[in-house]
Amino acid sequence: MKFEEAIKELEAVVSSLESGEKGLDESIALFEKGIKLSKQCQKLLDDAEKKVRVLLADGSEENFAGAEE
Repeated sequence: MKFEEAIKELEAVVSSLESGEKGLDESIALFEKGIKLSKQCQKLLDDAEKKVRVLLADGSEENFAGAEE
């Protein structure tokens, strides 16, 4: 899942939880899903930051490709 997709899904989860219309069990399941999406977004951001740091370190596309591994 791409970052933008994960953020949109996370926003939908938050909106659903904020509405207060869900029961306890469904709210807990949504909360769990939101935590997983949040962690996934953070990992994607961390990976992007690593790639940017490599690019800024020496500007080489060769090293940029190596950061993806």
